[in-house]
Amino acid sequence: MTIPTSTDVLVVGAGPAGSAAAAWAARAGLDVVLADAATFPRDKTCGDGLTPRAIGEMQRLGLEDWLRAHTVNQGLRAHGFDQTLLLPWPGGSLPDWGSAVARTELDDHLRTVAIKSGATALDGARAVGVRREGERVAAVAFRGLDAARPGEEVEIACRWLVVADGVRSPLGKVLGREWHRDTVYAVAGRSYVDSEMSDDPWISSHLELRDEQGELVSGYGWIFPLGNGTVNLGAGTLATSRRPAEVAIKPLMQTYADAIGGDFGLSGELRMPTSALLPMGGAVSNVAGPNWALIGDAAACVNPLNGEGIDYGLETGRFVAEHIASGAGLGEAWRSTLVEHYGESFSIARRLAGIATQPKVVAALGPAGMRSDWLMTLALRWMGNLVDDADRDRAARVWRWAGRRSMARDARPPFS
Repeated sequence: MTIPTSTDVLVVGAGPAGSAAAAWAARAGLDVVLADAATFPRDKTCGDGLTPRAIGEMQRLGLEDWLRAHTVNQGLRAHGFDQTLLLPWPGGSLPDWGSAVARTELDDHLRTVAIKSGATALDGARAVGVRREGERVAAVAFRGLDAARPGEEVEIACRWLVVADGVRSPLGKVLGREWHRDTVYAVAGRSYVDSEMSDDPWISSHLELRDEQGELVSGYGWIFPLGNGTVNLGAGTLATSRRPAEVAIKPLMQTYADAIGGDFGLSGELRMPTSALLPMGGAVSNVAGPNWALIGDAAACVNPLNGEGIDYGLETGRFVAEHIASGAGLGEAWRSTLVEHYGESFSIARRLAGIATQPKVVAALGPAGMRSDWLMTLALRWMGNLVDDADRDRAARVWRWAGRRSMARDARPPFS
């Protein structure tokens, strides 16, 4: 194909965040190039779960029927400390159902949506540098676009640059992004395994996760049914620079699978095990410049209490496209948008998650929490960030109040 030399909007990274940004910008009538270092379809380490917040964004993109052709779940089955609770999705201003789609399929489909919306997609395009004009980015240099000379750099000029290249964000680093590990982050792994519970209408989370020695780990395990004879099985542990993770994730997943295998009808080996380090809760600085912005995982828009990032990726993709289509600048305006939508919830969530990095606290509070359906239902809503801007009930007001108090005490607030 002909490689474009310039575009209105250049989106680097074709995961949910980048594809959403490209789709919305193209629908707004802008010329859009969506570039990714991989060749699609490609895999990504993820739990594959889609909570109601993500479902709402997929509906906005016109994908509800496509989602309903996959697995649909009613809520969370929480396990731990000799208790099992069924916690339906709370609904409210958000949908009352969830889903799970393997990222190999989900990301490929979202990228196709962006292409059908009018974006030009480039595979195998690795962004390696930028050309600046003052503080603005005038162009991005790529390798891999010229098949005859894969090491040669090809430049694409742009009016606007959207950086959606994931948790490591190599292009974000070029632009000055810095990850601060003094707040909580996660080390998580996922695998696929055959299961008799592949059509289970509930996702499952085990809040009492133990290692090979039977010691309690400050983290959680999950089982997300995929409706195709398999489940996504994973485990994650929380850490900070003061309390770094000292658990080997892949052996932990196997220990977890061995412990729950009989209850979930697991059979065969864990397939495609992968792991990743997750910056969370807006723990990055320098997220935007005059004509460029970081979104999704690149901006550490990952929930500190459950590790989810797909919903924030889809949301920030839409938000940044709205910014660009309005003709307004990015820079401080983009950082303010991230703070407005996520600052309070990320601040209190990472404070609570930081407490959860201490196994003694989990052992003390876990049993009490699991004995209360009401408490766990409330926790599900808060942990899943299922409080929308439109919600005005008491639980939403308490969450926002706690977020404001937390932000006021933060030595380094989210996105700063």
